[in-house]
Amino acid sequence: MPQKDPCQKQACAIQTCLQANKYVESMCEDVIREMRRCCETQAGKSICCSGFRDSNPPKNKTNT
Repeated sequence: MPQKDPCQKQACAIQTCLQANKYVESMCEDVIREMRRCCETQAGKSICCSGFRDSNPPKNKTNT
């Protein structure tokens, strides 16, 4: 029996949050951050992390 993906809970939380907030990513930053944390520790074990491995969190824009 295959083991459950260790980051599936976080991936589902992102989908739920995005659906509840009409796909406005800024409303789901906390759950996205949790997914990144999971992927940092479980990258080799989680298929859910495949889209997060090469992406970087958005950088804060500053007015100069």
